[in-house]
Formats: sequence, structure tokens, C-alpha cells
Amino acid sequence: MKALIKKEFSLAMHPAAMCFPFLAAMLLIPGYPFYVAFFYVTLGIFFICLSARENSDELFTLLLPVSRLRAVQGRILTAVILELFQIVLGVIFALLRGVLKIGPNAAGMDANAALFGLVFIMLGIFNLLFFVSYYKNTAKPGKAFLVSAIVTFVYITTAEILCHAVPLFRDVLDAPAGEFAGAKAAALIIGGAIYIILTLTATVWSAKNYEKLDIK
Repeated sequence: MKALIKKEFSLAMHPAAMCFPFLAAMLLIPGYPFYVAFFYVTLGIFFICLSARENSDELFTLLLPVSRLRAVQGRILTAVILELFQIVLGVIFALLRGVLKIGPNAAGMDANAALFGLVFIMLGIFNLLFFVSYYKNTAKPGKAFLVSAIVTFVYITTAEILCHAVPLFRDVLDAPAGEFAGAKAAALIIGGAIYIILTLTATVWSAKNYEKLDIK
């Protein structure tokens, strides 16, 4: 697996995919829907798959002594590394936001632990929808991304509406720093668990689809 990951970052990686995680710096913008900052990493994952198609990376990978399951695991693990890298950067910029005393986010959920829990769920949903669809037909990554991107933005819109309309989100999860720390931590843990479950499900399901795919 280590060799596959090295191959992904050396040969399949799109330059934009390496840059998008740094858009976690958008958490420093006052009054901005922070979920959007984490959408960009999913765009980078799409670019990787698109670039892989154009460069015949898929055929090259399957010529290596690896199974299709391993090929799927390598690509999805690469996506997970990029997603977690942006999460880590997001935490850093969220802390910096507090140091700079930028203040609450009027546009939606503030940069706190609950936000990252909800972002984990968003990324898990994307991984499931995108990769399961992508490995049905790797020649059409755009179709897989279109569907997953639409659902992702529906999720973002719903999450921000909940932040303004539902007491649990508005008064507890989006409470000022230092308040309801336990509830926010619980949201982070639950979100992380859902992310793991959805991503593992995406890996298993995608591998099954890929085994049935006729590579030309």
C-alpha cells in the first residue's frame, strides 16, 4: 500500500489537489459559510481522477502486481490523506481566528469542534457518492462529481439553515467559544465516526463495482 500511495502522489496527483487544502485559510474570513472551504478538497479529488483518465493512469496501475481492490484502496486513501490534511489546517486556522479575535461567524456555523464534526460527515457523504459512482465507469469522473457535488451543496445549505433555525445547532453547537464544549466534542466524535463508516463503505462498494468494470 505504501508503494501505491507513493505512486498516487508521484504520478496521479494533480497540482490543484495539493493547493486546495490550504484554502482552509478561508476560515479567517468574517461572515463566510465555512463548509465551502472544505468543498474545494473534493474538487481536487475530482481533478486527480480526471487527470488519471487523461494520462492512462488506471491502465498503468492495473499493469502493476496489485489487485483492483488495492487500486481502489490506494486512490481512496489518497483522498483521505488530502481531506485530513485540510482538516488539520482548518483546526490551525480556527485557532488563529480566535487569537485574532475575529468574532462569531454571522453567516453560519462558527469555526469550532462541531463544525469539524459536520465537515467530516460532509466529506464522508462525498466519498461514498463520488467513489461508488466513479468506479462504475472510470471514464466518466465528471458525472460522478456532478452528482456528489450537488448533494454536497444540498448538505451545506441544510447545515447552515439548521444553524439558524434549530435550537440544538443555533444555541448549543454554534454557541460562543467555551460554551457547551461537551456537546461540541460529541458532535466532532460522532462526525468522525460517520466519516470513517461512510469512507470504509465507499471502499468496499467501489471495489465491488470496479471488479465488474471492463477496462478498455
